[in-house]
Amino acid sequence: MESIRWLLTVAEVEVSESCLTCCCGSSTDGVLMFQQVPMVEIDGMKLIQTKAILHYIAEKYNLHGKDLKDRVMINMYSEGLMDLMEMIMILPFLPDPKPKLDEIQSKANERYLPVYEKALTGPVYLVGGKLSLADVLLVECTLMLEEKFPAILKDFPNVKSFQGRMIQIPAINRFLQPGSKRKPPPGENYAKTAIEVFRIKLPTQ
Repeated sequence: MESIRWLLTVAEVEVSESCLTCCCGSSTDGVLMFQQVPMVEIDGMKLIQTKAILHYIAEKYNLHGKDLKDRVMINMYSEGLMDLMEMIMILPFLPDPKPKLDEIQSKANERYLPVYEKALTGPVYLVGGKLSLADVLLVECTLMLEEKFPAILKDFPNVKSFQGRMIQIPAINRFLQPGSKRKPPPGENYAKTAIEVFRIKLPTQ
């Protein structure tokens, strides 16, 4: 849900939230398609699947490019970032996160960040010269990476400059302040609640 919060913030959409804190019947009474969260109620619809929600919001608030070619580039950049962020989000569920942290750092440095560094050589934004879903996810991802690896952007000056510009956008700047709807990085309590609510079976090794 956090990427959805980021995008709604940039679109300057006010939202109210309800969080599952215990196992209940709402996942099986037809409210949640595929028994999954997050679920966003918007325009009379109940949307699930994070990518579908992000694409709908991006289209609705003009953050998905001007044409089909822009959209496919935005989607490619966005999905790469989501792959990287998903690796970070599973860390609290691992008995020993050190190997995964090493993998994340290696892949970020060798596979992901070079792509965005090259794309931002000159342009202010990733696609089409204007703010898009991909830009929002990139600033979210870079902040997540820096929480784990504070110096990770030192060899990626274009990405670091981009991050600096993005966090000056008033809506994003407010979102980064204490007391906003931004959630802290997933930790032990997050993992414990998720395991209880969704009855997750963790591997024993």
